[in-house]
Amino acid sequence: MCGCSSHSTDTTNAKGVITGAFTFQVDDMTCGHCAGTIKKAIETRLPGTEVVADPQAKTVAVKGASDFTVLKAIVAEAGYTAAL
Repeated sequence: MCGCSSHSTDTTNAKGVITGAFTFQVDDMTCGHCAGTIKKAIETRLPGTEVVADPQAKTVAVKGASDFTVLKAIVAEAGYTAAL
């Protein structure tokens, strides 16, 4: 869970829907910092993926990877909980 103390409703990092992406919920993603942490974790571990994390909708969309078990483990290592 985020400890940044800078929670806001600003979702300027959200690009919208990615066509053909695998999408899942991350209910403990509460701010842009959380979204950035999840995005960076996935893109670092799975080069070539495109990630949009939307803290307002509490969704993460990943293009270029669809193995939820792997994505869930990466998100957990970043300190968050992924669910379908």
